[in-house]
Amino acid sequence: MAAVELEWVPETLYNTAISAVVDSYGRARRRDIRSLPENIQFDVYYKLYQQGRLCQLGSEFCELEVFAKVLRALDKRHLLHHCFQALMDHGVKVASVLAYSFSRRCSYIAESDSAVKEKAIQIGFVLGGFLSDAGWYSDAEKVFLSCLQLCTLHDEILHWFRAVECCVRLLHVRNGNCKYHLGEETFKLAQSYMDKLAKHGQQANKAALYGELCALLFAKSHYDEAYKWCIEAMKEITVGLPVKVVVDVLRQASKACVVKREFKKAEQLIKHAVYLAREHFGAKHPKYSDTLLDYGFYLLNVDNICQSVAIYQTALDIRQSVFGGKNIHVATAHEDLAYSSYVHQYSSGKFDNALFHAERAIGIITHILPEDHLLLASSKRVKALILEEIAIDCHNKETEQRLLQEAHDLHLSSLQLAKKAFGEFNVQTAKHYGNLGRLYQSMRKFKEAEEMHIKAIQIKEQLLGQEDYEVALSVGHLASLYNYDMNQYENAEKLYLRSIAIGKKLFGEGYSGLEYDYRGLIKLYNSIGNYEKVFEYHNILANWNRLRDRQFSVTDALEFALKHWSSLLKSAHTDECVLNSYQHVYGMFSSAHIFNWVFQKTPTFSLLSKEPTLQKVCKRTLNKTV
Repeated sequence: MAAVELEWVPETLYNTAISAVVDSYGRARRRDIRSLPENIQFDVYYKLYQQGRLCQLGSEFCELEVFAKVLRALDKRHLLHHCFQALMDHGVKVASVLAYSFSRRCSYIAESDSAVKEKAIQIGFVLGGFLSDAGWYSDAEKVFLSCLQLCTLHDEILHWFRAVECCVRLLHVRNGNCKYHLGEETFKLAQSYMDKLAKHGQQANKAALYGELCALLFAKSHYDEAYKWCIEAMKEITVGLPVKVVVDVLRQASKACVVKREFKKAEQLIKHAVYLAREHFGAKHPKYSDTLLDYGFYLLNVDNICQSVAIYQTALDIRQSVFGGKNIHVATAHEDLAYSSYVHQYSSGKFDNALFHAERAIGIITHILPEDHLLLASSKRVKALILEEIAIDCHNKETEQRLLQEAHDLHLSSLQLAKKAFGEFNVQTAKHYGNLGRLYQSMRKFKEAEEMHIKAIQIKEQLLGQEDYEVALSVGHLASLYNYDMNQYENAEKLYLRSIAIGKKLFGEGYSGLEYDYRGLIKLYNSIGNYEKVFEYHNILANWNRLRDRQFSVTDALEFALKHWSSLLKSAHTDECVLNSYQHVYGMFSSAHIFNWVFQKTPTFSLLSKEPTLQKVCKRTLNKTV
């Protein structure tokens, strides 16, 4: 007799038991539940979450002792993020409650012995780390400040080490929350503890601290300094360093290389960060999504726009699956995807997807942060750029004026936030001036547009040099204004040629931005009757189009080949690529420590002992590198 397929699948005995406990959940049961091992205790709470019993779950998680125990179930961390975010979305301010409870506990134990304080500090590191990972930076900051206060109560070596670690964590959350002035103070405090340790013959690893300083300097657009400190962070990478620290240092170093236009270094660094994050944390982990966002940033800056959109989408999908809801990490992923989609669809004029993600980003940020928070500046800027393009293509005059005015209000708000945070003489402020210049051109306010573009160019040239990508953008925009609206053809021609020269030097003959300069020159030469030049630039544009078509064909073929061969060779292909990539990084940064660290830490290298071909690959690369 043939087996009959079951219409339902029975639960395991364990799940049935968990369900039974939850069904009888009440005050009498709470004490019993809290006596369970942390993994089982968490499963009970997760079942409450699945059943939508958020008030009961919130009453449990708001108790510090309960939540501290649940945090010890490390393999459940992604599920804990689901529960936590659901509570925050439900209006249960569990992050603030826990931070306040921990702060009070620290004040109570100020006179206790060193062991009690040490235990509290360790709890604070875990709690603050979770809140930081979840994006609740203000509450994480409060926790780490309490830990730091405990560290200062004992003037001894152990607590100096703890103070350094606390400062690194504090600097991270202050960077995330755009508190850059406080971040600088935190770095100086960490250095003072480093100096104390050095005087007593002790050394703390500086990789994480220097990596966070690089992030702070990058955010403030101090790119030369960021680059310098990322190299110092790379030098501090050693074999025993946690994977998370190494990944974060590689990410920051890659971004610093991107803005310095050292794209080859940036590529090797970010690709290795992506590989390590996926290998160690898995393809659904927030740390992997962090590396993907930075990889998308690299791709966008090397004119690989289509691929950057796909990478940003993957990063957003991961963050939504982990955090969901109104979470700051989800908001930043929406914003990055909005901007890359805007750039990708600039020629087609189809901005629906870009606008959706920009509005989602702004909606989340305004829900959880103050209305004058700096994070809103970039999101508003992106939405304003999109609205301007929609308005230009709009055939209804009233709608066009409304959209342009909304874009104007968003740009002005972004500019004020940037000036408040960074001052006048800053790349971010210059970008906002440039954006206003483009908008004023669309609004037919040409003198105001010229003034904004000139301001942007002057600031960028002084900070970045004469031949930077950002300078080329602003120069091209001013050329467009002179050409299309002010009939200043001689000035426009010089600016177009300068923009083209910078673009070719940085990105090559196939750079996508060249199209707008070439079309601008064709229009310009038509206007002044120089038809020989019109013919010349029509040919140049045709050659550019052929080159772009060829580039897309090669990219598609490479993507197919990579998918095909990776499925056949799997780790063999990956290991050789990674080893060869790291050989390149080693050659650029002279850090054999990193190569050794990768070799020891990466799980797939265990295959080398079993595969003769891979052994040869490994030996060959080691001989070249070490």
